[in-house]
Amino acid sequence: MNNTGKSVVVLVDAYPSSFALAKAFMDEGCDVVRVQSTVDVPKCYQGDFDTSAFSADIVHRGVLADTAAAVAEHRPVAVIAAGEYGVELADELSEELGLPTNGRRLSPARRNKFIMIETIRAAGLRAARQLLVEDERTLADWHREVGGRVVVKPLRSAANDGVAVCDTPEESAAALRGILGRTTVFSETNTAAVVQEYLVGGEYVVDTVSRDGRHRVTDVWKYSKMSVPGVRDRITGGHLVPEDSPVRRVLVDYASDVLDALGILHGPAHLEIIVTEDGPCLVEVGARMAGANTPYYAELGAGESQIGWTVEAYLRPERFLAEYRRPYRFERHVSVCWPTAPREGRLVRYPLLDVVKGMESFNNVETFIRPGEVIVRTVDDSTKTIAVGFAHSSAEVVERDFNAICYLDGPGFYDVERA
Repeated sequence: MNNTGKSVVVLVDAYPSSFALAKAFMDEGCDVVRVQSTVDVPKCYQGDFDTSAFSADIVHRGVLADTAAAVAEHRPVAVIAAGEYGVELADELSEELGLPTNGRRLSPARRNKFIMIETIRAAGLRAARQLLVEDERTLADWHREVGGRVVVKPLRSAANDGVAVCDTPEESAAALRGILGRTTVFSETNTAAVVQEYLVGGEYVVDTVSRDGRHRVTDVWKYSKMSVPGVRDRITGGHLVPEDSPVRRVLVDYASDVLDALGILHGPAHLEIIVTEDGPCLVEVGARMAGANTPYYAELGAGESQIGWTVEAYLRPERFLAEYRRPYRFERHVSVCWPTAPREGRLVRYPLLDVVKGMESFNNVETFIRPGEVIVRTVDDSTKTIAVGFAHSSAEVVERDFNAICYLDGPGFYDVERA
């Protein structure tokens, strides 16, 4: 606690996408200190951000001892990664200050996608075949040996940045050329990439919160995907999985084993898992809270999310440990749709949005690109234009409305002028 008697929580790389977590701690009467892990703001976070609500705003300038000393002055009870890029610094600071920590030993495995998969494989878990690659010839030779379809992606990025699904060695080589030397959404330069076997099966998200190695699964989602010329496996929506779904138990058990293998003892985590014929297999983990406003939709469906459980884990650990096994209460079916803009231009309006708002299970719309702004063709999470949420007691009503917006989505959904 600080001199005013308030508990202090430190969030590393708190930006608008994770401000709801900061606000939850503030609503509990805490002072929240923000630590920025880089001097320059990574390009994925650039934009106006008012930090005046934080009790302090500390910029890490590369010297851990200096940043740890600045943080220690506030006498925090926790240091938490609020964004993907802040995971390693949060591990360092929490360990340095003797706070609940995931520690530095496995920090690389929680950020580097190649090391991550090798770590869970070493723990005896189902893991994708993969190779660390720095040159096109090695990649092409591996693709020929493995055969079929593969995935090439940066080692340390997020939001589907640079991810390419490739059917031929030539496509793989081209994907690697597009990755090497390019900067990620976190403004890091790619010097290598990872190629992995293409996992066939439904893709799911498992969101968790941990305390002392005990894991609460707060929400499980199934992705909808589409492929069209030039866009492969585009994620178009997420669907909250009910508690009685047989696949949920399978995912919960596997996710818990992955968290243990990666040393995630404390705090939120976001896992993407594909259920193959041979069972669940990890795509990747973010040792931080989910993005895409997922906690809002999780609470809409089941009355709980990573936000509330994270507050419990750090402020009231005894209560967390007493309740983390309580039954999951599924209250309504929820789906989120992320439409796919087919072309570039200056947006005039969304002419069919009023039709969507009139649907029986319509709940809300989030607008990322507003009229007057420029849209680009949607190819990944960073090029989304809007998100539409649906919620209803009937799964059939939600499914009908979700399918309806997918039918409406297309050139007619966007009134666009050439920029």
